[in-house]
Amino acid sequence: MIIDEITNGIVLDHISAGMCMEIYRILHLERLECSVAIIKNVSSRKMGKKDIIKVADMFDLDLDVLGYIDPNITVNIIKDGKLFEKRKLALPDEVRNVIACKNPRCITSTEQELPQIFRLTDRENRIYRCVYCESRAKDK
Repeated sequence: MIIDEITNGIVLDHISAGMCMEIYRILHLERLECSVAIIKNVSSRKMGKKDIIKVADMFDLDLDVLGYIDPNITVNIIKDGKLFEKRKLALPDEVRNVIACKNPRCITSTEQELPQIFRLTDRENRIYRCVYCESRAKDK
């Protein structure tokens, strides 16, 4: 299989195997007019297997969303065919409008215009809680 190099764009590397389609959906990559390559279950010495997404154009990338989904992702910015910048992600302290509160008594259930805000309360166990009602976000 041959996946062309990209001249200018973004490569998401070290995605946990099987997670690339969720990332594709959450980042709305289907809306892009450029080429997007999804490479699943690539052999990796470090991870065993991993996924990779190559986007042949620059676009606004929400690093907090990516960090929430998989904090081990590496974001590579490619310019003029060369690695311009490499970013390591981490769990964000807060995520907005990524998780929906499942508590039927939460104010976000009745006030639809309120943003869904969750804060990281336990970094080791990756626990996020709703800022309005303290409900725990559903585990991924």
